[in-house]
Amino acid sequence: MARTGGAGPKGVSAFVVDANSAGIEYGKNEHKMGWKAQPTRTISFKDVKVPAENLIGEEGQGFRIAMKGLDGGRINIGICAVGTAQAALETATSYVQERSQFGSPIASLQSVQFKLADMLTQTIAARQMLYLAASKVDNNDGQASTYCAMAKRLSTDLCFDVANEALQLHGGYGYLNEYPLERHVRDLRVHQILEGTNEIMRVIISRQVLQDEGLSQLR
Repeated sequence: MARTGGAGPKGVSAFVVDANSAGIEYGKNEHKMGWKAQPTRTISFKDVKVPAENLIGEEGQGFRIAMKGLDGGRINIGICAVGTAQAALETATSYVQERSQFGSPIASLQSVQFKLADMLTQTIAARQMLYLAASKVDNNDGQASTYCAMAKRLSTDLCFDVANEALQLHGGYGYLNEYPLERHVRDLRVHQILEGTNEIMRVIISRQVLQDEGLSQLR
């Protein structure tokens, strides 16, 4: 994205830039709490020359293109969260059926059963909300961005809780690298930040709620 016109969003345009162009510098690979398989680096542009034919869309559409990309990105992050929560739920379900205390599997404890029931409900609720948001995007619904914000907020919060509960069900074993739960928890935490923090998602949602007839458009 680069400013090609005056102030404000209408002065921004989008371009494809060759990653090997002169003037592009890549920072160090950051050491992160999670998502260690994905490299994260700063990218700096200094006097980078980009041909005019590399323009995406029309001049002045850059901000709109970026905002439209965010809707898809928020669905993607939510689906990543759901996939990880599903894996954590499956791991925890197998573990509680194998782990015994006082001669019986801990799966026979009602407290454990209730946790599994809540974890499954949360995972499915998150997945269905994302499907709804994706359908709004596919159908060019005027409220698609609000649905994407709701889906991203709900799914990433719920799925982090699912993985955290899965770790808890493993007791001390869940904290060991030998088991995948500690990685699931670390990886899921950043989903509440990426593609707009969940606090920003609440801002987007509340703006729609407070508009005239806002609630009637979200049913």
